[in-house]
Amino acid sequence: MSNDPHRTSSDPTTGESRRGRRDQDRSRDRVRLATSRRPFIERHRSLVLGLVAVAAVAVVGGFVFVQATTKAYACSNLTAPAPAATPLANGSPGPLGQVQPDMGTNHVADGTFVRYSNCPPASGGHYSSTLGPIEPRYYGPDDATVPQGWLHNLEHGGLVVLYSCDNGGCGEGDQQALRDLFQAFPDSPLCAIPKGTIGPVITRSEEMRTPFAALVWGRVILQDKLDTAAILEFFRTQGELRNPEPQCPRPTPTPAPTTPPSTAPSPAASPSPS
Repeated sequence: MSNDPHRTSSDPTTGESRRGRRDQDRSRDRVRLATSRRPFIERHRSLVLGLVAVAAVAVVGGFVFVQATTKAYACSNLTAPAPAATPLANGSPGPLGQVQPDMGTNHVADGTFVRYSNCPPASGGHYSSTLGPIEPRYYGPDDATVPQGWLHNLEHGGLVVLYSCDNGGCGEGDQQALRDLFQAFPDSPLCAIPKGTIGPVITRSEEMRTPFAALVWGRVILQDKLDTAAILEFFRTQGELRNPEPQCPRPTPTPAPTTPPSTAPSPAASPSPS
């Protein structure tokens, strides 16, 4: 018997079986060769698609995290409490609060980063959309608001009251007093706009030097200790006087009284002694 492996057996069936196996082996070799010549991406399509999906999720998640942790505004300066107002000429105390330099009235697109020269800002760039004015209500320490929203409330004559947890303004007694302030808030002093229409907004802000502050457009009162009576008086006397979009006609200022000219004869007109 020959030992030649390529020689077919005399048994036709056995020979056909061996030829079939050789044909199958050649076919598999051709498939492996063709597969090895396909591009890497095509050969590992499922793996590549899976990696792309994971990367996309990571990028989107990172973007959302950055958006959530990056502030939408910044402050160049924190307003310091001004000395007590100088009494008026008639002896009565001066107006409550202090003037803050004007930072403009620009309406900005939603999500726009704004840098304020002074904080807490009583003017400056703000949203004019569903993001501002914001709903007038009490906002808890974990409720996020930004000046771009509530500055639009000020623009229409509303009052904004701010508290700082970092400065000690989040004690339960003070928080309850702020909730009570909202519930008992009066109509606006000039236009008689009901509570909850445009103000007050009571919300947290850490960009200030004191535990509490109250703002109308262009003017701010800073408090080391919460004084809701002073805040109400501040709004009664200073509210709706300067906001760029008044909701009703403002009263005409009463002109200051003038001293009438004297009718006594001048020395030159007096008769000369005889």
